[in-house]
Amino acid sequence: MKQVSNMANTSNGSLATLLVSIIISAAIYSGAAQFAVQSQNLVADNVSVVEGETAIISCRAKNSDDSVIQLLNPNRQTIYFKDYRPLKDARFQLVNFSENELRVALSNVSLSDEGRYVCQLYTDPPQEAYADITVLIPPGNPIIESREDIVSEGNETEITCTSMGSKPAATIRWMKGDKELQGRSKVEVTYDRMYTVTSWLKLIVTREDDGVPVVCIVDHPAVKDFQAQKFLEVQYKPEVKIVVEFPVGLTREGENLELTCRTKGKPEPQQVNWVKVDDDVPSHAVITGSDLFIENLNKSYNGTYRCVASNSVGESYDDYILYVYDSRAGAEAQRSVDHAVIGGVVAVVVFAMLCLLIVLGRYFARHKGTYFTHEAKGADDAADADTAIINAEGGHNNSDEKKEYYI
Repeated sequence: MKQVSNMANTSNGSLATLLVSIIISAAIYSGAAQFAVQSQNLVADNVSVVEGETAIISCRAKNSDDSVIQLLNPNRQTIYFKDYRPLKDARFQLVNFSENELRVALSNVSLSDEGRYVCQLYTDPPQEAYADITVLIPPGNPIIESREDIVSEGNETEITCTSMGSKPAATIRWMKGDKELQGRSKVEVTYDRMYTVTSWLKLIVTREDDGVPVVCIVDHPAVKDFQAQKFLEVQYKPEVKIVVEFPVGLTREGENLELTCRTKGKPEPQQVNWVKVDDDVPSHAVITGSDLFIENLNKSYNGTYRCVASNSVGESYDDYILYVYDSRAGAEAQRSVDHAVIGGVVAVVVFAMLCLLIVLGRYFARHKGTYFTHEAKGADDAADADTAIINAEGGHNNSDEKKEYYI
């Protein structure tokens, strides 16, 4: 129908222009053998355009010689001859016409506009260049589904993402959090030359995956940042931790004990129980929900106390080992610590004093030897024993003159 309509529109145009185009086209075909070996002066670029947008077709002569340029559609109907448009399709509009370029805009592009457009340059021999228009059809919104909405930790789940009605076929990528995962894809061609892509992702979930988004990313030249996501919902058995609220430090006879059992699970634990391993919980112990309270401790209460929590996924527990010390255990331990500190300080002081005495002893011993050496100075040079004695006593010959008398 479109071809018939175009022919009708063409017949309403200038008959003379159409006849000229037909004659010139025939001349081009007859000189095709020579055209193949000639230096190509005419160039055109391929165009990719999203459906509904505008395509720009440019026919350019690299070296202008005042030759005529015309543009033909895939059915070889003349769209523009120089700056004249014989084809009555208002979507084609002249953008630029000069001695070396014919540029035409095709608005509101549809899939039927796809094909090879021909630029013709009337030279000797005539030349042709081709501009292939590829129409891109963006995919519809991706559809993401999971085999089950809720999955238990340690189990495998499968998520499916589908991208429909695109041209060319889209590609699908998977992300879990900030980590890219590898899926398995299948491409199908529909009756209207469109493509449907389906991708499957299998993964084994953990409790850390609860609330983490799994993102299906669709890559296609017609769209950007096209994606869909699904948040994982993972159930897991409880996490259990016993916290000592009182006392802080040692548990002594006569004191009270207060324990709290903290639990976390999905779903929340339906039941929390306190038990004593290999024995019964003391009869006067008070259990309130997740709290255990025992007053007036004694050593008969020693043992392992266990908090058990369960939900629909499973059961977990945590243990607390109670050992009751004597009431004076803390004070004796403190005194022992004090004595140890004092003993350490005394040992350091004694060691320092010993080191000081050794240094002083060596110092005085060295200076005492020097003193005796000076006293004996000159004795070695004496002629006889009497002179040596006199010199050793001070080196004076007239000792009588130096005598002092005391009354």
